Amino acid sequence: MFRASVGEVKLLHTDKVLRQPPRPAAIAWQTRQDQARVMEEIFDLRIDDYDLQPGDALQHCRPGVRRLVMRKLKRGQYRIGAELDLHGLSAHRAQAALYEFVHDARAANIRCVRIIHGKGRRSSNRGPVIKPLVSAWLRRREEVLAFCSARPVDGGTGAIYVLLKGVAQSG
Repeated sequence: MFRASVGEVKLLHTDKVLRQPPRPAAIAWQTRQDQARVMEEIFDLRIDDYDLQPGDALQHCRPGVRRLVMRKLKRGQYRIGAELDLHGLSAHRAQAALYEFVHDARAANIRCVRIIHGKGRRSSNRGPVIKPLVSAWLRRREEVLAFCSARPVDGGTGAIYVLLKGVAQSG
């Protein structure tokens, strides 16, 4: 049947080999995007993020979040569903831990978490290191509705309450 449809086949006598041109190397777009995003985040820290002193309070609220919600967050009136302690971590590890923690909390439908960043008193003359970074990182996360320094009983200015979007609010 094959021979009937193709017909007679002639053997070519040539010593030339037709080679396919080499394929271009694959470009890892996702890796490039991830690297670009990290570099953007590193260089996009605001100056006032670094002007923080050990006792300074943090506060941020996305547009559209009601004042009552922020007031309740400041008073510690939301149940803390999970906690992350960043003491002793490098900035790189703290960022990875923070992003993973926020992702996991949302996946578990936890709306309010506490993050302990420390006050930065052991950072000698530099002032807090992790504290301003946590503030900057959280401001960029779409899933973060608001955050503020915790009440003294929950860590004071060395910790923050973070209010996350519910899974149904994504988008």
